[in-house]
Amino acid sequence: MSQVPAPLQPTAEDVRMMLAAEVHRGTRNLQHTMEQYVWKRKSDGFYIIDLRKTWEKIVLAARVIVAVENPADIVAISARPWGQRAVLKFAKYTGCKAISGRFTPGTFTNYITKKFTEPRLLILTDPRTDHQPIRESSYVNVPTIAFCHTDSPTTHVDIAIPANNKARHSIGYLYWVLARTVLRLREPASHSYDKKWDIMVDLFFYRDADAEEKEAAAEAKAIEAASEPGVEEVDEEGSADVGSSTSWKGGDPDWGTEEGAEGEGEGWGASGWEGETAE
Repeated sequence: MSQVPAPLQPTAEDVRMMLAAEVHRGTRNLQHTMEQYVWKRKSDGFYIIDLRKTWEKIVLAARVIVAVENPADIVAISARPWGQRAVLKFAKYTGCKAISGRFTPGTFTNYITKKFTEPRLLILTDPRTDHQPIRESSYVNVPTIAFCHTDSPTTHVDIAIPANNKARHSIGYLYWVLARTVLRLREPASHSYDKKWDIMVDLFFYRDADAEEKEAAAEAKAIEAASEPGVEEVDEEGSADVGSSTSWKGGDPDWGTEEGAEGEGEGWGASGWEGETAE
């Protein structure tokens, strides 16, 4: 990576994280404008993105973001659900604005709208799903940075970062490493290159709240079932081993025998019911 300064070179851990997040994994389709970012094609038809060019574009995008004096003039957008949490976290740590979810048409062109804004830079998760803000940015001459897959259109995209924008781990990692690079360039004293960032990449990953609630309810139900008294284990036939202080098949006397009646004091077999006759 001769185009990247030495302090901004990726470490071995960065490369491992990129591979673990499947940032390099492409699709079976290829846009002619994205052909220059492809390393090779696998036997199953999937394209492999060149991670060296991905890192170069991340550094270039970070330098452009730092060049904007007011971070509030930068808007990060994600209509895809897997990128909404990453966009909000990116805006939190870099100071820019975030638009997660549906984009209201006319936000950049119609001043009558409630959320009208005039940004100086756009950061998009997917040019295909975020086509409306890209179109409006072309009307008002706003530069655009976008994470582009092998089949993503690059029309009106100024800086295309080749990466996998369809996996939640990949999207989270891309926004995490972009935020880290921006902070290292903007505040080198507090975010040195040889110091590990204390913000975990897991915070940028998409989290399904409904699925987490179901898992928590299932775990609580399992713990409650395991803590019920008297039931220790259930065999294959479905009968439960009931814990008790007495044993039904041990050395205890039988209540229906004379020995058991004598041992227990007054038992049913020792009573006078058998000898009595009806009057």
